[in-house]
Amino acid sequence: MRKSGFAAAAGLGSLVLLLTACGGSSGSSNPATTSTAQPGGQATSGALNGMPAPGSTVLHVQMSSLGYVLALTNGQVVYMYDKDTKGGAPACTGSCAAIWLPVTGGHPVVSPADTGLGTLGTVAAAGGAKQVTYNGMPLYTFKGAKALTTKGNGVGGMWHVVKLSKSNIVSG
Repeated sequence: MRKSGFAAAAGLGSLVLLLTACGGSSGSSNPATTSTAQPGGQATSGALNGMPAPGSTVLHVQMSSLGYVLALTNGQVVYMYDKDTKGGAPACTGSCAAIWLPVTGGHPVVSPADTGLGTLGTVAAAGGAKQVTYNGMPLYTFKGAKALTTKGNGVGGMWHVVKLSKSNIVSG
């Protein structure tokens, strides 16, 4: 049942926040893209007994008004920007990044409740932060958006949710 999957993801997100407060990330700035999860949602590093490493950014599939989309564990839907290039530095900086908040973190992972997703990784962003990528494209959230709302989709014809499907949810 999806409700229990969301509860598990929410609980996992709470654990990640707790672990992050204790662990943190290295803060190094490597301009190369670093993949940490492969297609199918399998983490390649940083996971211990199925739990994400401290400092991990957990993404999962959630139902929205547009259908199934990629979101953070707090329900914030993530977006891609058409001006970005695969593996390149994020194009949304300065005043743009004040509205479209970069999703950051050194260890992006897929929720254990999800399957068949694209590759997660990071790319160097402004100020040396590591911005999370999906299939090489930097991810953002829309400032002030409520959980699971998609009001940023289509803004300026340049911003788009990451659409997924029910098949990306592990049945249980």
